[in-house]
Amino acid sequence: MTHDTVTLARHPVHRIGFGAMQLPGPGVLGPPADHATAVAVLRRAVEAGVDHIDTAQFYGPDVANDLIREALYPYPDELVLVSKVGAARDRAGAWLPAQRPEELRAGVEANLASLGLDRVPVVNLRRHPDSDVPFTEQVDLMVALRDEGLIGGIGLSNVDLGQYRSARGRTQVACVQNAYSWADRTDQDLFEACAADGVPYVPFFPLGSAFTPESPVLTAPAVVEVAGHLDATPAQVALAWLLQAAPTVLLIPGTSSLGHLEENLAAGRLVLDPTALDRLAPLPG
Repeated sequence: MTHDTVTLARHPVHRIGFGAMQLPGPGVLGPPADHATAVAVLRRAVEAGVDHIDTAQFYGPDVANDLIREALYPYPDELVLVSKVGAARDRAGAWLPAQRPEELRAGVEANLASLGLDRVPVVNLRRHPDSDVPFTEQVDLMVALRDEGLIGGIGLSNVDLGQYRSARGRTQVACVQNAYSWADRTDQDLFEACAADGVPYVPFFPLGSAFTPESPVLTAPAVVEVAGHLDATPAQVALAWLLQAAPTVLLIPGTSSLGHLEENLAAGRLVLDPTALDRLAPLPG
């Protein structure tokens, strides 16, 4: 695992973290298929040097947070837990917006309770694309929560370049978490803005969406070809490409498998040579 670090809300963290979204059951709903393995994955991740775990109370709901608390509490001093607010689940598992300031506050309080914390180190404001709540009101609420000591740093998720710049004009932004991968570079303008500003960029779905049957990244001929060239797996190539795309990229690949965890962590040691980077440079298609 790479020893390079990036500062996340004043905490130096290794560039490969762990995303807890895949720990609950299918559809990010209900208990894990194998409870013992889920706990073992979290413990092995931290043992291997992971000090940045991404989660949310609405993963399960409560399942991911409960597993993190069971596996790791009392938390190591260096561990940075990052959660998010702005969404909720109904009893059928539908993803619902929870965008109003009082809902954002309730989301932070729910994370504090389930994780057993007095303060969440970083909380991402997840903006719903159809939200009718003014973005500035949401940011101001997050600032208030930080001033009250309930959260340490304010991150943004699912935002566009204009919203990012608006938030930066009102407060310090700890990180941005948006969809970005080798196969999906539609967020390139914000990706580059974060790199220029020195703001950590945390791509979600770095290997393709968890909700689609086939990954456009792992099956791409260029990625498969480079993997063979470097005696690596396509997943490792895709993750290494993101790490080399900007020095402020933080990765949170998620898995419920010990084998996949080790594979993901090993991507931090993979260096893409000029031949590989040239093969991967063009947009897929």
